[in-house]
Amino acid sequence: MFHVVPVIDLRGGGVVHARRGERGRYPPLRSSLCAGNDPVDVVGGLLGLHPFRTVYAADLDAIEGAGDNRAALARLKAAFPETGFWVDGGFRSADSVRGFVASGLGDAVLGSEGLEGLEPLAALKADPAAWTRVILSLDFRDRFVGPPDLLERAELWPDRVIAMTLARVGSGEGPDWTRLAEVGRANPQARLFAAGGVRDGNDLRELAARGSAGALVATALHDGRIDGAALEALAR
Repeated sequence: MFHVVPVIDLRGGGVVHARRGERGRYPPLRSSLCAGNDPVDVVGGLLGLHPFRTVYAADLDAIEGAGDNRAALARLKAAFPETGFWVDGGFRSADSVRGFVASGLGDAVLGSEGLEGLEPLAALKADPAAWTRVILSLDFRDRFVGPPDLLERAELWPDRVIAMTLARVGSGEGPDWTRLAEVGRANPQARLFAAGGVRDGNDLRELAARGSAGALVATALHDGRIDGAALEALAR
């Protein structure tokens, strides 16, 4: 089954609108699905559109080393206990991932841009209880951002892998088909999720047809280009 995973970007306890990975310029989110940018209201609006099983949350403050949004994440988990959360909290070590998983707030996204080497992945792979809770985000701008040999060490990738083209986030330019194909060839067994540039239901259907396990989406949900009917049709 193809999974659409809505994305929220957290800064200072609120949700901001991501555009092209330029994090310092993200404005507060304005959405057709809710009033304001409180995280609980935003996720409530998303779940009112469609019963998403999982929500991706990027803790921008933690990623940038300027605090964190753990309180907001705790509010979200309390408000939506049946919803799974994938959280990019700027994790840089195996211990930080283990600590987050133990908190019960969600699964941990390891972003390649924050990794200085492959040791955290190797250590987590040796810890089955933690390994099943890890998602790897392979981050790209004009080129790959992360340990140079990570792309060649697909045996260290977990089951869930995100191909994140940061320059296309919020751009409406369409998925990075070439990049997705390259990542898919590197590890055909991984469940690959596309992130960045998804415009509409046609893109989602094409991603599903090409074998992606799902897609991370934000802007096209909030501005109505992907509506509840399109999501329901895809789920069927």
